[in-house]
This record gives sequence, structure tokens and C-alpha cells, in this order.
Amino acid sequence: MAGRTPKTSAKSARKGAAKCGAAKPRLLAGGNPQIAKGYGDAPVQAFIAAMPGWKRDVGCKLDALIVRTIPGVHKAVKWNSPLYGIEGDGWFLGIHVFKHYVKVAFFRGASLHPVPPGESKQQHTRYLDIHENDELDEAQFTAWVKQASQLPGERM
Repeated sequence: MAGRTPKTSAKSARKGAAKCGAAKPRLLAGGNPQIAKGYGDAPVQAFIAAMPGWKRDVGCKLDALIVRTIPGVHKAVKWNSPLYGIEGDGWFLGIHVFKHYVKVAFFRGASLHPVPPGESKQQHTRYLDIHENDELDEAQFTAWVKQASQLPGERM
């Protein structure tokens, strides 16, 4: 290690780990994982695995409920957010991580019954914010997922 300081050695080790895929995804402002754009279950699972702390459990639960409610649902990660949709019909739901909560966006949420509680600047979009100690109403969530999947999706 002649000529190398411990700091330089650690930096080299991190670079080597990144090349082998051992490095964890970077967390963006608010704790949202930075995951490369990709289609299918693998990038969505990578996103969920990178969600910090209690939010990972929320991500796992949401993903499981969506998959159980809509068998064969299409998945992707775009703009550092998992998206769920119907093949050929666009995306009906997206998830994003913030510092204190997980936000579920229903892209046609204004058409759901009852309407999800979170308002949006977008006319048709409605949100469900899930905080650390919130108890998710699984029956209501799956009802929204089922309704949302039957509406025209967003093309992104």
C-alpha cells in the first residue's frame, strides 16, 4: 500500500465493489432510491430492496397487494419510481419515496370510488401518502388498484 492513504484505498475499494454490482443504489433527496430505468419485476424488486428503513416493508406490501389483485401486472422503473400497468394500456399507478412517507400515485385517481385522499396539481391524479405508523387499509387499497387497472392508463 505504499503511497496510498486509507482514504484512497477505501475509494478504490468502493469503485471495485460498484463494478461487481455490490454497491447499494444511491438515495436521492428524500430517500428515493436511484434505480436505472428498466422493465419487468427485477428493477421494481431492486427499487423496493433499496427503499430505506420501514419504507421497504411498505414497498413489499404494496407490490404484493398489487400483484395479488392484478395477476400479470406489468412493471417498470422509470424516473426513479416503480410503475404498474396493463400491457398495451399504459400505467395506472406509481410509487415514490419521500423523507417521511411513501406516496402512491393513482394516475386516474379522480375517477376512483371513493377518491383517494391526496390532491394533485394534475386534474386526474390522486395520491395516497403512507407514513411510518399508518395502518394500510388493504381492502380499500386493493379496491382502488382493481378500479385503476380498469381505466385507461398513462402513456409514459
